[in-house]
Amino acid sequence: MPDVPRTASNRRYYTPLHVQAFLALRSLIQGFELPVAYDVMGLLKKGHVEQALWMINLQQYSIQAEKQRVEEVMSLIHQTGFSMYRNIQVTDEMKIGEAAVIAGVNPSAIRHWEKEGLIRAKRNPENGYRVFTSRELKKIIVLSSLRITVFFIEGMKQLLEALEAHDLTTIERSFKMALQKLNEQLEKQMNGISEM
Repeated sequence: MPDVPRTASNRRYYTPLHVQAFLALRSLIQGFELPVAYDVMGLLKKGHVEQALWMINLQQYSIQAEKQRVEEVMSLIHQTGFSMYRNIQVTDEMKIGEAAVIAGVNPSAIRHWEKEGLIRAKRNPENGYRVFTSRELKKIIVLSSLRITVFFIEGMKQLLEALEAHDLTTIERSFKMALQKLNEQLEKQMNGISEM
């Protein structure tokens, strides 16, 4: 917020600029994470408009990338089997690091999903390492694409059950809901930008 001047009796008084800054902050918070909104407003207060706009641009790039990922995974769901994903060979004996790279997540996320019962890894009898099949990798990719936009663990379990049962209607509904949430977030972001 801009510095608030005081009257001769030491009372704060707010100008139309303060009201606009407050409206912008409130609107930015709805479309972006709280730290991003505060950082953007801080940059604007210092007169670093271009830096604030680039920060906003990065956030919008991220939501665009998330949308593309959801659409990409939605088309993957329709494939009964797959041997390539993003130009990487998929096998039925992938280690956790390989599965993480293919899905674009940290191995710790895969361990967490395994602990929650969302996915199952076999163990290599020789070394005890986790081994993932292409079927489990597909689940990991679905989890990685929807974890941000829509679901809690219970919702994810239901979605993965639908995936196992090849219930494409339920799965498509979930992905459409994810896309709708991304659209709503984009609209909120644009409203925040318009208030800046």
